Amino acid sequence: MAKWVAMTDVRKKPCCICRKWFRPDRRIGGRQRACKNPLCQKARHDRAQTSWCARNPDYFIARRMQLRQVAERPPEPLRLPRPISKLPWDIAQDEFGAQGADFLGVMGTLILSAAQDEIRAYVIDSKSDAGPLPLGA
Repeated sequence: MAKWVAMTDVRKKPCCICRKWFRPDRRIGGRQRACKNPLCQKARHDRAQTSWCARNPDYFIARRMQLRQVAERPPEPLRLPRPISKLPWDIAQDEFGAQGADFLGVMGTLILSAAQDEIRAYVIDSKSDAGPLPLGA
């Protein structure tokens, strides 16, 4: 009986979003972090979703590839950025299967993105031609 009383007597706590004090719902108890304000609930949901996506970065790519493999008709090649899109992906799909071709496309896109990031790191000094060298003494 004492345990039931303790569950109904949930103490107030500050909302993790707006920092206002609220009394958690009895059904949720100590696990509730945000008040019932819809804006706070949306912000809490967005934080949780962002955190989950950061912990599972390749979930959506892998899921998309699995769904494409199970499709009844052969899937169209992935839409990939240039210059990767110029490769014959229909032939790759015939040779490696849909999942193998998708893996190669995603891997190529990641390599291309990493190479572009490395190129952006170099600073261009000047686009104009250098003038003549000064005369020596």
